[in-house]
Amino acid sequence: MQAFRRFDVLALGFMTFALFLGAGNLIVPPEIGRNAGADFWPATLGFLATGVGLPLLGVVAVAVIGGGLRDLTQPLPRWAGIAYGLVIYLSIGPLFAIPRTATVAFEMGAAPWLSNGDESAVALAVYTLIFFAVSTYLALSPGKLMDRIGKYITPLLILVLAVMAIAVVLFPQGDIGQGSDKLNNGAFIFGFLQGYQTMDALASVVFGIVIIQAIKDRGITDRTLITRYVVLAGVIAAVCLSLVYVPLSWLGATCHEVASQYNNGSHLIALYITEIFGSAGQLILALIITLACVTTAVGLLTSCGEYFHQLMPSVSYRQFVIAMALVSALLANQGLAQIIQLSIPVLVALYPLTMVLIALSLLRPWLRDANRVFSVAMAGTAVIAVYDGLNTAALAPEFLTSLYQQLPLATEGMAWLCPALLLIFVGLFFQRRMPNG
Repeated sequence: MQAFRRFDVLALGFMTFALFLGAGNLIVPPEIGRNAGADFWPATLGFLATGVGLPLLGVVAVAVIGGGLRDLTQPLPRWAGIAYGLVIYLSIGPLFAIPRTATVAFEMGAAPWLSNGDESAVALAVYTLIFFAVSTYLALSPGKLMDRIGKYITPLLILVLAVMAIAVVLFPQGDIGQGSDKLNNGAFIFGFLQGYQTMDALASVVFGIVIIQAIKDRGITDRTLITRYVVLAGVIAAVCLSLVYVPLSWLGATCHEVASQYNNGSHLIALYITEIFGSAGQLILALIITLACVTTAVGLLTSCGEYFHQLMPSVSYRQFVIAMALVSALLANQGLAQIIQLSIPVLVALYPLTMVLIALSLLRPWLRDANRVFSVAMAGTAVIAVYDGLNTAALAPEFLTSLYQQLPLATEGMAWLCPALLLIFVGLFFQRRMPNG
């Protein structure tokens, strides 16, 4: 029976790490540290819960089910599974996540080298064109991702990241600053909610099929081996992500003396690294950002292309990838701030649903009536999650606000949690009462 060597498993884990390490992963942790101040550890651990723990559980859920998002949502009514899938793939695809990879790469990797700010719009247009040309070329050969990303690009990325992380820890550019009033609901909750912006929990249920396909492309078809390798890849990626996030959060916590005037994660990193390494810091940062964002864009283009091709087989995978790259390039030119502002309400609505879906998928092998449990829990969670999204966008109906505030953890932004747990138990109770299971 064919199996991976240790080096192949490591390459698969590195590929998985590179797929996750994108725009939000780099710009969010410094902002968490800057706002946390002395509460650095609780806030960072909260971020690790949603930025590392949830994606790992998502990858494990995919391994347990043995398929992608369509397999995870199979117990739901077909229309609900398709609707959820479309919103997920459009969010982590051409509407938000893919364009964000290019804008972050430009702002942190290319913009510091420009001397004339008036040329930034033209430079961004040219940069995004090249960025998506390279990403599309790599995405059009999904069977080669493990070799191209896992064995070549990611080791270089990890080496440069290690240099940056060690320098940040050994040479902090100041003492820990004062925390902000954004931590009123607690540092851990603040970090937990900020982890939504990485979109990694959403991406985990999407990247899972890319990981599985990379294994199958090596001739491995045994279900047990595939599950084992997917879980190992997720663990390797989780460890690597944690080793990146903690130093970046520490960077934000100690940045007040060198970057007190900035509250954007990309600017914080740029100034901080320049203080440590001088002019060479810009080159190090440009290399990190470009490699990280390109690999994530490739993973997102690949997974979205495969999903939409399965949904509409009459349109080829190649056509979908090219079309999404073009749309992403156009949206990327709207700027990073605009993309983040538009994405936050959608993420606030999607994350509770995704967390419940991951939990149910992990329980699914022990469910006798998965359809009933999934439908009850997801439907109830959706009601509260949609309200949260509308409220974040200042569009929620006022008459619902008083009812919403009665829910446990409403002030902490976690009002969905207790109802979701209750509904899962309700679904489990009713399935036990079914005479035929």
